[in-house]
Amino acid sequence: MKRTFEPGTVVRHFKRERADHSSTVYLYRIIGEAEHSETGEALMIYQALYGDKRLYARPLEMFLGKTDKEKYPDITQEYRFEEADEKDLEVLKRAAE
Repeated sequence: MKRTFEPGTVVRHFKRERADHSSTVYLYRIIGEAEHSETGEALMIYQALYGDKRLYARPLEMFLGKTDKEKYPDITQEYRFEEADEKDLEVLKRAAE
């Protein structure tokens, strides 16, 4: 089964495991999938939910890929990006108040 995220889904980057969980750092909102105009490569467009709320584009294959366990052996999150859990969403709710 192919992993996918619908626009509006909140996701967390695996580096959030090392971050202050009372902040919104490493949380992102999915904007949607796009296609590179020159190469046709599939991209994921997403927006940071912290700092200046920058927009990012990453190759879809990389976005959906697994965490590099050789480079990050202490990380337990299986994929580079995964859907945010209830604790993450509660942090976002508090940050918006």
